Amino acid sequence: MASFLKMRQFALCHQKKIWHGASGCRSISNTATKTQLEFDYNGPSMKTAVPGPRSHELLKQLGDIQNVGAINFFCNYEESKGNYLVDVDGNRMLDIYTQISSIPIGYNHPALLKLMTDPNNMSAFVNRPALGILPPENFAEKLSESLLTVAPSGMTRVQTMACGSCSNENAYKAMFIWYKNKERGYSAPSEEDHNTCMVNQAPGCPDLSILSFMGGFHGRTLGCLATTHSKSIHKLDVPTFDWPIAPFPRLQYPLEEFSRENAQEEARCLEEVEDLIVKWRQKGKPVAGIVIEPIQAEGGDNHASPNFFRSLRKIAQKHDVAFHVDEVQTGGGSTGKFWAHEHWGLDDPAEIVSFSKKLLTGGYYHKDELQADKPYRIFNTWMGDPSKNLFLVEVLNVIRKENLLDRVTRSGAALLNGLYELQAQYPGILSRARGQGTFCAIDVRDDATRNNILLKARDRGVLLGGCGDRSIRFRPALIFQEYHVHLFLNIFNDVLDEFK
Repeated sequence: MASFLKMRQFALCHQKKIWHGASGCRSISNTATKTQLEFDYNGPSMKTAVPGPRSHELLKQLGDIQNVGAINFFCNYEESKGNYLVDVDGNRMLDIYTQISSIPIGYNHPALLKLMTDPNNMSAFVNRPALGILPPENFAEKLSESLLTVAPSGMTRVQTMACGSCSNENAYKAMFIWYKNKERGYSAPSEEDHNTCMVNQAPGCPDLSILSFMGGFHGRTLGCLATTHSKSIHKLDVPTFDWPIAPFPRLQYPLEEFSRENAQEEARCLEEVEDLIVKWRQKGKPVAGIVIEPIQAEGGDNHASPNFFRSLRKIAQKHDVAFHVDEVQTGGGSTGKFWAHEHWGLDDPAEIVSFSKKLLTGGYYHKDELQADKPYRIFNTWMGDPSKNLFLVEVLNVIRKENLLDRVTRSGAALLNGLYELQAQYPGILSRARGQGTFCAIDVRDDATRNNILLKARDRGVLLGGCGDRSIRFRPALIFQEYHVHLFLNIFNDVLDEFK
């Protein structure tokens, strides 16, 4: 409790712009007050309830055109800076959700604004090519400068796409094609294969499957929905495939206090995975691949140990099925490493790693053997966007120059410690604080209370996101610093105090 009061005192001092040495107000650490971002505001500033009058007007206007049920409010992106999102009513909010975990280095970062003013980049923004047939001259060079510099261990190939869902969708196709080519001994498909696929029949359309996990989220397109098991609203009324679904470990937190119980739970789930692979092969629907998130994000920020993932990798290798790690939300540095799967300590982590969100473009890395064997097998019009690779080069430069992964580790430790103290202070409201880096979450006693807390926090100038049945997830940008943590904890404490 004492340390939380210190954090609260620091947050109040920072809001008043009183720094170390002034009025006896001291920082938690030198790191916390070393620098303030030049393009950041000094705190939230609220003028109206959210959504405000202007947002309500725009909501009605857009509502005449499309479904607006999911819209929270309308934004003024020109005025948004750093860790702060400004809405059209002039409310300035500390954004710890960042467009569903997809803003890497904050709003209107100077490095990205500068890139937009460089005339040498104009063509990449004006002319969006069909990359699969007419790529620009420097496309390979730009991929080498961006995506390939952060390629997962053992991977030298990357296929760009536009978003997370289409990245996973095409990764699934790549796994099926790879599996069938192996099965045929890499001989050419038969005439029967060609003819039957045109009428959705076997053998041209084989009855293969992908094993996924309960609580997982991999996208909202048709193939991805067959592997998404987080919320019914994503899947309701949509036909799907009969593919195997394994249990994801339901661990007890803090992890270090329940190591024996958690190891037993993970062993149970691993045994079920292996049983399902055998059963689906016997059913005539062999598993071509396994897909999993390093941390189940949309499904409730569910964790598993590195040993669980290492064992799962061995099961995939034993049964000769592809292992697909979905890093759409966890990739890009928010766990303290660029890829969350790096925490597993594997030199050969997967056959496929998909990405999007903080990497600004979508796509998947893959081993050589999962390269499409013919043109147009993995294909669409855009297949990504070269301008996003330009942005990514700058984002990666900022991450390296400013040591942002180290900052994430420090800020994440401060955030998680603060959440631990808050759940001790409010045991009837909060539980199961957990996280890796700033990729953190905490459970609320029920769904209604969780949603109410999110709204009250927003009206006080903090944007948070929900996930799972009753969790709050924290997804700040990589530039989120320790003093932002203290500002947040101060406001969050005041919100929680209303629920005592």
